[in-house]
Amino acid sequence: MPSSLPAHTALVLALTVLAACGGEEGNRATAPRETSAPNTATPKAATPTPTSEAGSDPAGLALVELTGDAAAGKTVFTKCMACHSIEEGVNRVGPHLQGVVGRDAGSVEDFNYSDANRNSGITWSREILFDYLVAPQQYIPGTRMAFPGLKDPQDRADLIAYLESNGEV
Repeated sequence: MPSSLPAHTALVLALTVLAACGGEEGNRATAPRETSAPNTATPKAATPTPTSEAGSDPAGLALVELTGDAAAGKTVFTKCMACHSIEEGVNRVGPHLQGVVGRDAGSVEDFNYSDANRNSGITWSREILFDYLVAPQQYIPGTRMAFPGLKDPQDRADLIAYLESNGEV
């Protein structure tokens, strides 16, 4: 940074640059994953979600543009384990996620869902999970799921691949 900037201006500039890098998501100590070139095409119209654009991906990527890696998704799932299990019938703060892909929201027996989740009318497809996991509380206002979301589209694709494997990785 040029030394001619006043100290407060330099600090504001540095904080702006750090914020643009993605905070914690951008400061991971993991090796970068090989990804495709950025999508420069005109964005497609988003599929409507219960809260319009709330579940749309900040990077503008669609799940079909990514290949999920179930083994990497098992690592991402560690962020979910405090509240969810992949074992059928093992509910925690959140319902078990065994067989979640293709399951209707709010349908696990013996789990007390929020009205918002139970009455959402959602069937958890891969695409809906991909959008939902960006910001669950924005996608289904009133859900009790307090998770802030997974902003990295590749993490979401990997997690979905793991969930589809039903923990068989």
